[in-house]
Amino acid sequence: MPKLESLVKKLITASLDLNNTGLDAILTPQGPILIGDARFTVPFSEARYRSLINRLGVMVLELSTSGLIIYSNDVTRQLTGIATTELLGHNCLDIIKPSPLCASIDRLQQEFLKNSELIDYQTGIVTAANSVKVIAWNSFNIFDNDQRLNRIVYFGVDITERQLAEQELAIAAIAFETQEAMVISDAHNVILRVNKAYTVLTGYSSHEVIGKKTRLLKVDSHSSDFYTDKHKTIKNQGFWSGELYSQRKNGDQYQEYRTVKAVNNNEGVCTHYVSTHKDITEHKAAEIEIKRLAFYDSLTNLPNRRMLNDRLTSAIDSNFHSHLKGTLLFIDLDDFKTLNDTLGHAYGDLLLQQVAQRLKACVRQSDTVARLGGDEFIVLLEDLNENSFEAKRLSEIIGHKILKSLNCEYQLNNHVYHCTPSIGATLFDGQELPEELIKQADIAMYEAKKSGRNTLCFFDPQMQANISARAAMEKDLRQALLENQFVLYYQPQVDDQDRIVSAEVLIRWQHPLHDMVSPLDFIPLAEETKLILPIGLWVLEIACAQLKKWENNPCFQHLQLAVNVSARQFHEDDFVEQVCIIMSKYAIKPHLLKLELTESLVLDNIDETIVKMHALKKMGVLFSMDDFGTGYSSLSYLTQLPLDQLKIDQCFVHNMSVKSSDAVIVQTIIGMAHNLGMDVIAEGVETEEQRDFLKLHGCPAIQGYLFSKPLPIEQFESLLYSNQSNSHDLKRVC
Repeated sequence: MPKLESLVKKLITASLDLNNTGLDAILTPQGPILIGDARFTVPFSEARYRSLINRLGVMVLELSTSGLIIYSNDVTRQLTGIATTELLGHNCLDIIKPSPLCASIDRLQQEFLKNSELIDYQTGIVTAANSVKVIAWNSFNIFDNDQRLNRIVYFGVDITERQLAEQELAIAAIAFETQEAMVISDAHNVILRVNKAYTVLTGYSSHEVIGKKTRLLKVDSHSSDFYTDKHKTIKNQGFWSGELYSQRKNGDQYQEYRTVKAVNNNEGVCTHYVSTHKDITEHKAAEIEIKRLAFYDSLTNLPNRRMLNDRLTSAIDSNFHSHLKGTLLFIDLDDFKTLNDTLGHAYGDLLLQQVAQRLKACVRQSDTVARLGGDEFIVLLEDLNENSFEAKRLSEIIGHKILKSLNCEYQLNNHVYHCTPSIGATLFDGQELPEELIKQADIAMYEAKKSGRNTLCFFDPQMQANISARAAMEKDLRQALLENQFVLYYQPQVDDQDRIVSAEVLIRWQHPLHDMVSPLDFIPLAEETKLILPIGLWVLEIACAQLKKWENNPCFQHLQLAVNVSARQFHEDDFVEQVCIIMSKYAIKPHLLKLELTESLVLDNIDETIVKMHALKKMGVLFSMDDFGTGYSSLSYLTQLPLDQLKIDQCFVHNMSVKSSDAVIVQTIIGMAHNLGMDVIAEGVETEEQRDFLKLHGCPAIQGYLFSKPLPIEQFESLLYSNQSNSHDLKRVC
């Protein structure tokens, strides 16, 4: 009996963590107990102890020396879900199977079967319901009077919930020490605990803040309403998150993102607050920078196209409801490219920055000044007036103020620079789209440039119509090249004996819908769009092909053809090579091809011109300077150019009889050509009087409607036959 009593004492001590002194009072058999006048003796029996063990909530298994279960208490049945009858007589490990999650199954089996005692050995078991319980095992060996092992008593305490709680605490402890600053405070906002990240963030050590109110970091950057709303949200919803300003120990302010979570007890009463603090100062600065890069021009710090579209959309919507008019100004700097090419882009950037400052100074605070890119700026004037005329008048005042400001000299480092703008303007009243307004202002700006620059021009619908017509013509021009809609006309050039000695080839466009289109209508557009390059090559090739056809015809084989060359075509790097290829292709006599160059073309990049002209001259090609006398360049270059002919412009020919100065110019050109050993020809001759004056003063060659207008090839050849058969009686064709 003492041995069994000792076992029970150990069992209860291990499971309840009580001291032996207290157990003695419970387990030691009592002497006589006085109940009233009766005296009772309470013996200590094994049945009594087993009953007591069952009440302890501890699993108890008694095993034989071979490992068979010979006793199992009710707690074992309750925890495992296995009936006692199914346990008795079976091997312990066959019935109570260790969990597969347990890494010490083999050791458990060894520990269960060896003759030693377990002390708080933990393992998992799988219950009949296939759930896992964590059990802490202890064991005692019971020996008989001969000190031989009689049986083994195992008891296990279910520590599943305790272990889960310990794991959660461990996880919480690890989470608490993350890189995010955390604070635990009581219901009165008194700080109870902070983590290391908090001390790093704020500069306060833990002992400096524990016991202090959480308002320790509060700054005056927020209104009292902000904090009132914050506390109401926490009280009503149990949670709050948001951005606010805080203050470090050294006084520096920073932006943080804070979350506050209320912790309630089982009765729903708040006992603690857990808050996290994240420094977002750099993040907010990055957001601002990203927004600046997305919506502002990095050079001038003005709104860019994206922000302009947003503000313009808002302005249009506002005007629609207010019925007020607004104006969009499109500003382009004249000759900005020249500044970049001469002084460099750094100086161009300085100019753009100063222009931005001047534009902002010319408008109201509510107006928008934006940079589209390059040297293009937009000024958005909002809410001017309900009346269109008054809104336009106010716009003109601001526009001329801008013109005056931008015309003032600029100091670009050590350079003084003058710049003028061209400004296009368009009114809007809330019915338009942003892209339409920008397009209209852009069109008006180009009209301002055409008007001489340094001026303000308002958009007119006719401008749009002209642009549309131009776009349609450009499309048709490209189609004309593909479909061979161009033809050459030939205008005779005659000598003083009325003999046709040469002809100027002139292009015409046989448009399928608009009949014959004059070169005056499409050549300028061809120049702008660079379509003049393929068109010019086509003219040159057709002219050479025609010379080849006439090569063996006695009536035509002497004839020269003059071909006009555009400036853009002549200044192409491979122009000389292109002419050589075409002449070689048709194997023509070079002296029959005469290239007509304008004075402005010749004197633009004179060094390049001289090289190219001499290269072609060596091949035998002739040159005529067209429109001579209309330019402003020095005549000294004439001696350096291999010219064969000077062509008197028709503007002088027409006015010879009415302006003495023009008559003098004509005589001077004729005399200059003779002195330089060049031929001379006058174009635009329409009257006998003009012809007689030219002939009198020594101009042998003449071209004009007096003799013939430009003719298609069939009519021109017919005229040639007639001229050859009767060279002294030239047939006049008007």
